Amino acid sequence: MTVESVRQFFADLGEPVQIIELEVSTATVALAAQAHGVEPGRIAKTLAFRLSDGGEVLLVARGDARIDNRKFKDTFGKGKMIAPEEVAHITGHPVGGVCPFGLARPLPVCLDVSLQAFDEVLPAAGSVNSALRISPARMAELTAGRWVDVCQPAQEQAGITQ
Repeated sequence: MTVESVRQFFADLGEPVQIIELEVSTATVALAAQAHGVEPGRIAKTLAFRLSDGGEVLLVARGDARIDNRKFKDTFGKGKMIAPEEVAHITGHPVGGVCPFGLARPLPVCLDVSLQAFDEVLPAAGSVNSALRISPARMAELTAGRWVDVCQPAQEQAGITQ
């Protein structure tokens, strides 16, 4: 699973997509924002969590968002980020290229409302140097994603470096 599985995901849906593949790494929010010439918030980071009930969930949030532990627990119960060495096995994508498309197996996808501040965001596309442009609403539709509010509001993040 990689960029090709993301292409296949969109092809299976009959959804046209242009995957942007760069010569430089976009594996972190800062690198991706710089490479694409956008503010860090427009980078849609996908985080993988294992929940206390044994389930797993992918959370897509704006790149400059921080998880609010209380909101997360109220929404999902206890959970922790999946170890980097497990992420590729679970999602089919390497850390830095994880996205909610073309997954190795079906996983629930949740999108933080923080993404709704933008008309277009750039999630990774299955590799550490790929991305695509998509509206948050369309991403939610295509992934059967559920909107959640688990990140700190932007004003609470002021002055915090990522």
